[in-house]
Formats: sequence, C-alpha cells, structure tokens
Amino acid sequence: MTLETLLAALHITAILTLVVFVSSAAALCRPEWFNGPLLERLARVDMIYGISAVAVLATGLARTVWGMKGMGWYWGGPLLHLKLTLFIVLALVSIKPTLTILSWRRSYRATGALPPADAILRTRKLIMMQAHAIPVIAIVAVFYARGWWH
Repeated sequence: MTLETLLAALHITAILTLVVFVSSAAALCRPEWFNGPLLERLARVDMIYGISAVAVLATGLARTVWGMKGMGWYWGGPLLHLKLTLFIVLALVSIKPTLTILSWRRSYRATGALPPADAILRTRKLIMMQAHAIPVIAIVAVFYARGWWH
C-alpha cells in the first residue's frame, strides 16, 4: 500500500510539474514581451518541461510495473494505449518548439538577434496545443482508473 501511494504521488507530482512548465512556456512565448533574458528563461523552462515529461512517463511506467493492479490490468486496457498514444503525440509536437527555442537562443548568443514576432506566435501556438492536450489525457486517465473499457 505504501509503494502504491508513493508511486501515485510521484506520478501526480510529475504531471503537475509538466502542467506548470508548459503553462509557463506559453506565458513567456509572447512577442510583446520577448527579449534576451526572457529567451534564456524560456529555454530553461522548456528544458524543465521536457524533464518533467520524462518523469511523467517514467513514473507512469513504474506504476504499471510495481502498482497494486499489476501489469496485466494496466496493459490489457485500451485506455492505457490511448493515453500513451496521446502522450507520444504530445511529445512529438513538443520537438519543434524545443528545437526552435534552442535555435533562437544560439542565434541570440551569437548575434544578439531575437526572432520575429510571427515565429514567436507560431511557436506559441504549438506550445498551446500541448497545454490543451494535457487535460484530454487526464480525462482518459480518470476513466481508465475507474475501470472503463476494461
């Protein structure tokens, strides 16, 4: 029981960290506020977002391996596969903004040039897509935890 509680707490903490940092990235990625120090902060926030995504995946997998319900229950349900698919899509969408932000930072450090407003808005749109997908995954998780389609 203690292990199950610990695994759940770690998973929820990782999820909340993910939400905080994707929200922070969306808030920072605005052309009207953009400057050099903000770009450096955005790169750090995006890095922490990526680390938290890995933590969400790792803690989720740990729950399937060591959780009370057992691997058979977790991996036998189609909603787990839906959650993982959505999470992978989210991860794939996050690649472009991360590479873009790193490119902006390299350029800024080399030349002092900031990205144009339209590039910032395109990147923000992708970050916002990620932020809006997370609650969908959470809804699937709630149904899954309650044994729907199992």
